[in-house]
Amino acid sequence: MRIGELAARTGVSVRSLRYYEEQELLASTRSAGGQRRYAERDIDRVHFIQSLYAANLSSRTIVELLPCAESPSAHNSDAALERMGRERDRITAQIEDLQQARDTLDGMMDASRAHRESLRQGAVSRAGSCTEGLRSPASAGS
Repeated sequence: MRIGELAARTGVSVRSLRYYEEQELLASTRSAGGQRRYAERDIDRVHFIQSLYAANLSSRTIVELLPCAESPSAHNSDAALERMGRERDRITAQIEDLQQARDTLDGMMDASRAHRESLRQGAVSRAGSCTEGLRSPASAGS
């Protein structure tokens, strides 16, 4: 299949597919006219690459992991497990940092809500005090 068809079938842009080739994540053959040609199995490979990118892995890490996923052996499986473990630890640390940032924002939002509510309460009591001592038009005529 041509690059446009692969892009359409995977939901990945043509530009991204070309980038995958530049990074040696994906390989194509060339037609007589020089156009890229892909096999059906490349659909699954592109989806797998996308899932690794979604896990926030770098191109370099993905290049290292792809052979392990495609043709597992005792050696490359051990290496892949070690690498994936490091990446998982990195992601776990990022999650902890993000949770801490979220907790900080939650605290700031709570403080802001409390401040806003105290301003409203103050405005209501000040509004009430402004009208104290004033007579309503009905009572002014009496």
